Amino acid sequence: MTVLDTRALNRATLARQLLLDRADLPVLEAVEHLCGLQAQEPQEPFVGLWSRLRAFDPAVLSDLLVRRSVVRTHLMRRTVHLVTAEDVLSWRARHNAMLRQRVLGTYRSQLAGVDLDELAAAGLEVMADDQPRSMSELARAVADRWPEPGPRPLGEMLVAALIPMVQLPPRGLWRAKAGVRNVPISSWLGRDIHPPATDGSDPAGQALVRRYLAAFGPAATADLRAWSGLAGLPAAVSAIRGELISFRDEKGRELLDLPDAPRPDPGTPAPIRFLPAFDNALLGYHDRSRIVDDAHRGLSVAGERVVLVDGRVAATWTVKDDTVHVTPLRPFSRADRDAVAEQGQALAAFLSDGDYHRVQIAA
Repeated sequence: MTVLDTRALNRATLARQLLLDRADLPVLEAVEHLCGLQAQEPQEPFVGLWSRLRAFDPAVLSDLLVRRSVVRTHLMRRTVHLVTAEDVLSWRARHNAMLRQRVLGTYRSQLAGVDLDELAAAGLEVMADDQPRSMSELARAVADRWPEPGPRPLGEMLVAALIPMVQLPPRGLWRAKAGVRNVPISSWLGRDIHPPATDGSDPAGQALVRRYLAAFGPAATADLRAWSGLAGLPAAVSAIRGELISFRDEKGRELLDLPDAPRPDPGTPAPIRFLPAFDNALLGYHDRSRIVDDAHRGLSVAGERVVLVDGRVAATWTVKDDTVHVTPLRPFSRADRDAVAEQGQALAAFLSDGDYHRVQIAA
């Protein structure tokens, strides 16, 4: 079995994540290809798409949210993702059990004795008027019936797990600051989420495997599990294994992939890329060594924005006083420093509509 070294996996990841060359894809197609973008910080997906698409216009993404072509919702790993309307309808039911278990993992003692089906029915009754509500407003509306858990556990369970919800604009629009207001997906999109298959097959799970590999492969099943939060995909992998090819990494793990997916030459040059907080290029794997050193693995979980140099995490970045500040994690060569400064200036211009281009790179 062919062994793919870390650099080969790095270049494959960059290609799948649209980070090796900026793509000419329409914004909606890019969000679809990437299987969504993690979006608990509402402005971060704009930077993620700017780093991946040529001539990205943030107004286009805002318009897609307003027109209900993309939505903000709890999905993979119980985190808020920006995904296409079609994907949330296809994938949400497959995530139901995981979402419940993840909320219970945090609030199991508080929710002990609460019948979750009854709680879901009560929440749906409140939301039947199609009025947007915050999590706390919905929790207070049912708290008389379940006073013991308190509003936070009730609200988290209802909004993140029991009732498929979307977060309404202006939350998530370019440069907008707005609180979270939720409505059921069925209300917002005018369609119900797709029900699970009744014949024991798992077409949604199989589609997730294919889509994940297209955007993140080659990858191990542990990586797929880490990205999705789903434990029940081995059967889906087994069902489509005949469509896939296999490699091994330098640790001996089996890596699965789509036969025709890009796997660039490891010597392919990789450009400087500024990534937003919680970018899936890092969080989409259990073993992140293809893109970040183990010493810096926690940066992505902590919400640090990072800079890729030669395809790997080499710095963090922030914006303060109209200046992009870059803090290297290792010494830069003169060429790297100049390239980071150039790309940082372009980022500063994007964030300010061209009003400033200032970059400061720490020693």
